[in-house]
Amino acid sequence: MFTGIIKELGQVKSISRRAKAALLEVCAKQVAADASIGDSVSVNGVCLSVIEKKPSSLAFEVMEHTFKTTNLGQLRPRDRVNLESALKMGDKVSGHFVSGHVDCTGIIRRKQYIRGDLSLEITVSPAYSGYILDKGSVSLDGISLTIAQKKSGAFCVFIIPHTLKNTTLGFKGHSDKVNVEFDMLAKSAISNARS
Repeated sequence: MFTGIIKELGQVKSISRRAKAALLEVCAKQVAADASIGDSVSVNGVCLSVIEKKPSSLAFEVMEHTFKTTNLGQLRPRDRVNLESALKMGDKVSGHFVSGHVDCTGIIRRKQYIRGDLSLEITVSPAYSGYILDKGSVSLDGISLTIAQKKSGAFCVFIIPHTLKNTTLGFKGHSDKVNVEFDMLAKSAISNARS
């Protein structure tokens, strides 16, 4: 479980394809200092388990399915990734509850400044439109954000300068892919209402 508050902007050190899973190694000084083998870490919003630890890097096994269904499959050495350690009992929840189980990928349809504020418009598959709620929480590449506007098959979020500077959103542009996880509490309420 995570909160969507990014702890560190890591950098991909290497990706080694294997028969059943790939090995992803990420430079991560802050997160590595507090991590142990077997710990869960959010990498661009995807919950991965630490299988190797060095003083300033962590390695994870990534299943082929995860590569295909998230933007981790597009990563190359030197790419930046959002990192967050798993929530511990007693930790402050500054964002919202994020499971690290990505619902889908979205595409940045528009990145523009509106009256000085940066807005991102994200399109998703129509199958997920029911989870887009005005003022609802959403995680993009593991970042806790608020949906500012609901559109047909899309939604808009506003990005503050701090988030732009300290996350991968500063490197993303039109047509780039982001991992999307909708608010688990909203999903649960919607699922219960449908049953």
